[in-house]
Amino acid sequence: MLKRNLWKILLTLAVLAWAGSELLPLKDTPFVNYIRSHATVKPAEFAKLLDEATARKKDLKAVSEFVALKQIGRERKINLSQYFPDVRLENSLTNIEKRNDILLSELLRRSKGRLQLGLDLNGGVSVTLEAVDRPGDTADDQSRKDKIGKAIDIISKRINDFGVAEPIIRQVGSNRIEVQLPGINTRDNPDIINNVKAPARLDFRMVHPTITPGPGIDTPPGYAPMTLDVPGRNGEDFTEDLFVKRIPEMTGEMISNSFARPDLYGKPEVILQFTKEGKARFAEVTRRIAEEGQRAGRLGRLAIVLDGHLSNAPTVREEIDSDSAQISGGNMTDREAIDLSNILNNPLDVELQVKQQYEVGPSLAADAISSGQRAAVIGTALVAAFMITYYTVGGIVAVVTLAMNILIILGVMASFGATMTLPGLAGIVLTMGMAVDANILVFERMREELKAGKTLKAALVAGYDKAFVTIVDAHVTQLCICAVMIWLGTGAIKGFGVTLAIGVFSTLFSVLITSHLIMEWLVESGIVKKFPMLHFLHAEKVDFVKYGKPAFIASWTIVLIGVAVVFAKGQKIYGIDFAGGDLVTVAYKQHIDIAQIRTVAESLKLADVTATDVAGSGGSTGTIRIETRHGMSGALFTGLQKAYPNAGLERIGEEIIGPAIGKEIEWSAVKALLWSFAITLLYIAFRFEFGFGIGAVVASVHDILMTIGVFVIFGRQFNAPMVAAILSIAGYSINDTVVVFDRIREELKLNPTMKLRDAINLALNRVFSRSIMTSVTVFLAALALYVFGTGIMDDLSFTFMVGVITGTFSSIYIAAPVFYWWHKGDRKHVEAHADVAPKYEWQGTSKASE
Repeated sequence: MLKRNLWKILLTLAVLAWAGSELLPLKDTPFVNYIRSHATVKPAEFAKLLDEATARKKDLKAVSEFVALKQIGRERKINLSQYFPDVRLENSLTNIEKRNDILLSELLRRSKGRLQLGLDLNGGVSVTLEAVDRPGDTADDQSRKDKIGKAIDIISKRINDFGVAEPIIRQVGSNRIEVQLPGINTRDNPDIINNVKAPARLDFRMVHPTITPGPGIDTPPGYAPMTLDVPGRNGEDFTEDLFVKRIPEMTGEMISNSFARPDLYGKPEVILQFTKEGKARFAEVTRRIAEEGQRAGRLGRLAIVLDGHLSNAPTVREEIDSDSAQISGGNMTDREAIDLSNILNNPLDVELQVKQQYEVGPSLAADAISSGQRAAVIGTALVAAFMITYYTVGGIVAVVTLAMNILIILGVMASFGATMTLPGLAGIVLTMGMAVDANILVFERMREELKAGKTLKAALVAGYDKAFVTIVDAHVTQLCICAVMIWLGTGAIKGFGVTLAIGVFSTLFSVLITSHLIMEWLVESGIVKKFPMLHFLHAEKVDFVKYGKPAFIASWTIVLIGVAVVFAKGQKIYGIDFAGGDLVTVAYKQHIDIAQIRTVAESLKLADVTATDVAGSGGSTGTIRIETRHGMSGALFTGLQKAYPNAGLERIGEEIIGPAIGKEIEWSAVKALLWSFAITLLYIAFRFEFGFGIGAVVASVHDILMTIGVFVIFGRQFNAPMVAAILSIAGYSINDTVVVFDRIREELKLNPTMKLRDAINLALNRVFSRSIMTSVTVFLAALALYVFGTGIMDDLSFTFMVGVITGTFSSIYIAAPVFYWWHKGDRKHVEAHADVAPKYEWQGTSKASE
């Protein structure tokens, strides 16, 4: 056994070791503590610099020690990398300021735990900015893409000044930029959003004609030292230190356009086109620079400064009195010419509007972590207790592999640089419930083999062999849904899809490799001689097809009622993610009733105010989520503070979202569902037969509509993570349906003379126990989230509890009957369209039998 399974043992140990190593360090280390302990060269000298940086922060001269160290290094030309020789930087990088920026950013990254928490668990600010097109703007898609790309570069440089660990700055669509700043709040940094979206400051400043920075050189009055990167002919990086005037001679508003083009000799040059005022001002500035250069005996220079960073400093030979000017010469490459023209075009001079803003305060984040951890622990305990009680030895093995499964999921997430969010945490808890499904399939197959009189060893082999194809098919269909979430989803939807996709792969590995290995070892070594299992459910002669029609009618009646309620409520079913508006989370020390909030809103003549008590349940402390129309949340919060001054109200979370974002989410959800149905139909039709695909799609539509209807009937509203939950319900429903269809196909092959109705009933009776057991495990995990989770976990778990019930029901009473009706109850019709016909073989007969 050891020799046969050596590769499984080594592979399992290697995967677990890798996953564990990827999670280290588990927790963040305060940045100051980390760099103080990791300065291995001249630690005492660096400690003094760090103390000075701390003092600057206390004196409000810097927002953090991170920023203060940058300031000290820039002002004194101190190369901070000398204290950290283990952080390797390129030797060709001679710009001290850049070296310090890269070094401190790397040290900040290393000080953080590998698996970072998202904004909802760590606190912070997220903002989506939209570039507003100017009237008459005829820029093509590539031009817009270049401008947005340059804007992202500028915003990234600005955010670096805040010392934010692992910020996310990315393009969304063709004209939007999403910025996530963990650990930042608008109270300590009230101007952060304005700073991020403000137009880039483009200045033209004079360079001192005679003095350059150096040892013993004092900075001339009115000037500031700046460093310019100068690329060499062979790709090496040089730096040039200059004294540049603090006050600009002219700004980027005087540039109407700029572009790169080849000159007469084919070398790149940048053309600047001026406004009427810009032409006159540029002529005056260049005349003065040329005159000063002549007096100094050297060419004068005009610096181009973007957002306080020196981008270029071309020389000026003479006065330029023209509608345009060109920058050329030196070792300028085509790429550098394009970059310079983009800088001169000032890509952020267009208006950037805030389309969505979301902020989570530290207290709300701490509450989310607490409730999330509690729900995860209890959910895991419930699933583990159920599996061990029902499947005894098999349950223990399932729990062990489940623990490995979770470790692998977290390790993969850490290696991808993924962040853990509340929807992601919910996805992991629900993955635990679904992960044991593969084990249940194997155990129920072993039960059948043992009942047929096989030995434990033979039952084990047959159990895994017969469950293998079913497990793979079920997980591939689940993976298809995850792919749709990742492809078409954004934000929470995409994160949820990534988490579930990782769970699919880790489940396949832990069950088919690790669990199989452990079970073989226990059985073949003789440690386990019996495999006791409880068996509460005995459905051996139920005519499921007989009850299919009334069940179909009854369930679709409920679906129609739910759809009617959805249409009756109209736009009221949409939460803030879809309808747009403001969402404020308010903490209280003295409870305020929802009716009291409505009264204050009515007195202020504020319409469409919705309040939900999400924590506290009427106790002395807790939180309330209040949704209002755009711009009304501030007035309502102020009104509540005046009306109830002793309630200790504190605004701890805030979200602003535009209706345009909501429409995009809604359309993305519709596309994701349609693609899910199409992929499901194609895959099942390919692996099984078209009638099976029709049954699966009808069952999935039923489950989604049923879940939506029940969700709305209970007065809940749709938000973005709900899209991910509904897609997951579709995945779960298809997973369960595939198991049923796989058994129907198997029974048709094994029983060549059996009628289609009888084969379907036999298959349903044999998988009934497995379907209920899987539903129970997922339901227990969702129940823990519902009871002990808060915020979005409540909606997600409610959706899953409804979805699990409808998914189990539909796989038996919707999918199978639809397949039966599609083929008109005729087995020959099935065999004509699929490879389910029995296989016959020629066999020789003995002479005795003749």
